[in-house]
Amino acid sequence: MSTTAISASDVNKLRQQTGAGMMDCKKALTEANGDFEAAVDILRKKGQKIAANRQDREAKEGYVFGKLSADGKFGAIVAVCCETDFVAINADFVKYGESILDLAMSNKPENADALKALKLGNQTVAETLVDQMGKIGEKIDVVDYQFVKAEKVIVYNHPGNKLASMIGFNSSPAGIDEAGKNIAMQTAAMAPVAIDKDDVDANTIEREIEIGKDQARQEGKPEAMIEKIALGKLNKFYTEYTLLNQSYIKDEKMTVRQYVESIDKGLKITAMKRVKIG
Repeated sequence: MSTTAISASDVNKLRQQTGAGMMDCKKALTEANGDFEAAVDILRKKGQKIAANRQDREAKEGYVFGKLSADGKFGAIVAVCCETDFVAINADFVKYGESILDLAMSNKPENADALKALKLGNQTVAETLVDQMGKIGEKIDVVDYQFVKAEKVIVYNHPGNKLASMIGFNSSPAGIDEAGKNIAMQTAAMAPVAIDKDDVDANTIEREIEIGKDQARQEGKPEAMIEKIALGKLNKFYTEYTLLNQSYIKDEKMTVRQYVESIDKGLKITAMKRVKIG
């Protein structure tokens, strides 16, 4: 058993570097016989153990962060998950998530894996996630990362920080900031799956047609009418779930397409992203 005296200053130093609790730091230093680097490794291994034990746990809480570059041509959203709302609203957790977002804004990685491979301080983001699990005791992960590059980008953070959206445009006409925010808010509220009909993936279209056919058969419709009915239901799907074909929520007499055209005839939506936790 170690007889090495563990000073309060050493405990505090380890706590400042790792973010772990005071008692965890003291235990790690005691186990490491006062060896500071060994204590850091012990805390990291604790995080790895927690990470392994928590793989099957659901992490439905978290914090969604969206940010826009100074020139307005690049936006990014990062979603960092945890298991409890108590952690999600913790100031340190929020600060940690924002540091990952700042890293994404600076480096513009192509996907979440590339983001996790970036260095945050002297560790990769992936390594810091393990450390956070050791510190917090919950499953922590970057569950989504999206970005938009365009001539004009609008980022909208929904109150509560569980939902954010981004819209990219091909130009920046007068009134674009207000209009862009309105369309980003529509995206957040109405959850479109694509910008327009042609952007819907083939699997989704096939699934919707099959659902339409099944519904028609269950309603007892003649077999000769099944295909036509299913295509009619598909068109309804387009009006409900593709952004440009949705009714504009601030004026349901027009579609989002018509609203965009009212801002500028040449204005086009080039990108749409929506990230939600929970």
